[in-house]
Amino acid sequence: MSMQAYGSKDAEYLLIQPVDSHDLAEMGIEIAAIQERVKEPFLLVPVPVASWNDDLSPWPAPPVFGNEAFGDGAKDMLRTILEEVIPQAKAEYALSPDGKLILGGYSLAGLFALWSGHETDAFDGIAAASPSVWFPGFPDYAKQRPIQAKAVYLSLGDKEERTRNPIMRQVGDCIRALYAEYKEIPEVDATLFWNEGNHFRDAGVRTAKAFAWTMEALKSR
Repeated sequence: MSMQAYGSKDAEYLLIQPVDSHDLAEMGIEIAAIQERVKEPFLLVPVPVASWNDDLSPWPAPPVFGNEAFGDGAKDMLRTILEEVIPQAKAEYALSPDGKLILGGYSLAGLFALWSGHETDAFDGIAAASPSVWFPGFPDYAKQRPIQAKAVYLSLGDKEERTRNPIMRQVGDCIRALYAEYKEIPEVDATLFWNEGNHFRDAGVRTAKAFAWTMEALKSR
């Protein structure tokens, strides 16, 4: 499997991010924004997603906007990241075995990152920028299965919950409740940051802020 990566060899932090074409178009902006915020070397590996609604969804759900339903490909995506992407990155880029591992993403990829943090303790940090925590069934799932990462970043645009869509306008209440749950776990360092604008504003910079905060939070861990 060919691998594209950004950053430094011998990095202290390995950042994994499921991406679509829009994310890749903003990758230069994102990398620069991370470098502005942190001094430690990092390596970011984007993982291309073939079918966004299928590959990042933890379980099937009906369409929320448009006509495309959600699949249940998250388990396969997580398996690919754990069994293929991470071992290859560590082998090709001589990463430290003691380095920190962070999974992050934007929108549905942010939800996938959070779900993965509940499923496995493989990730030291989760960087979820504007995650789709309105996803049907996720709030209840998160209550029943505590997150296992040591640092969790949540963010949302301050206009994202101002929508006519009855499912998506729950996102503000959902992310506040999720943040409150994470803060109750002594082992977890969690934050919730509010960005200006709607869901489609500054995705690259928002994702960079998520990764940068999580890297800083893991320094003392």
